[in-house]
Amino acid sequence: MKSRFLLIILLAVLGKLNAQLAKPDTIKTRIGSLVIQPVQHASLVFVINGVTIYVDPSGGADLFKEMPAPGIIIITDIHGDHFDSKTLDAVKSSNTLLIVPQVVADKLSGINKEKLVILKNGETTQQAGISIAAIPMYNLPESATAMHTKGRGNGYVLGIGGKNIYIAGDTQGIPEMRSLKNVDIAFVCMNLPYTMNITEAADAVLAFSPKIVYPYHYRGQGGFSDVNAFKDLVAAGNKKIEVRLRNWYPAK
Repeated sequence: MKSRFLLIILLAVLGKLNAQLAKPDTIKTRIGSLVIQPVQHASLVFVINGVTIYVDPSGGADLFKEMPAPGIIIITDIHGDHFDSKTLDAVKSSNTLLIVPQVVADKLSGINKEKLVILKNGETTQQAGISIAAIPMYNLPESATAMHTKGRGNGYVLGIGGKNIYIAGDTQGIPEMRSLKNVDIAFVCMNLPYTMNITEAADAVLAFSPKIVYPYHYRGQGGFSDVNAFKDLVAAGNKKIEVRLRNWYPAK
């Protein structure tokens, strides 16, 4: 009863953060309700049993000022829409654990090493009862001059209360994505020329068949990707996959 009351309070607070932010979603897990708060572009927040996880916090501290302080911050890559040092410094505390690839760690300064976990592709850490596995994210064809080279950044799979949550980061429909198994929730990017178009994204999603997929990170050089068309492509291939369209670009 107490945990349900606290969840109601949390949802009420998140719902009032910013009239332009998407409303938070809740997913039932074995250890309680997982709150998912889309923030902007590549940024999102998870809350489970008093543990708050920020993913790629960027876009300014004002977007996060009413949210619970992060116990964990996960960063995928060095580009400014993922690693925003100004926003990061504003939202983290001395107790925040950072989980990052080496290339991000190299750009951090004044960090307590006891509060830093560096993961390579293929490595996993357990934190606060949550498993966090780093997986590849990169452009195809592989090239030393690609905007995202294999091994530099991390996508992640989070294991939370029996649910597997995939965070794509910046990637194309790579074999490592397509071969994922038992994914319950996926956050999949689709913006040209940095990642993939909606056709490639839908084809990759159909290959690993998550139960729920959120198209995110869908603003590119040509504007916004057509996420409604992405939803139609997924539905045409597998109606059992739920595509959740949310506002990832709040007005400033």
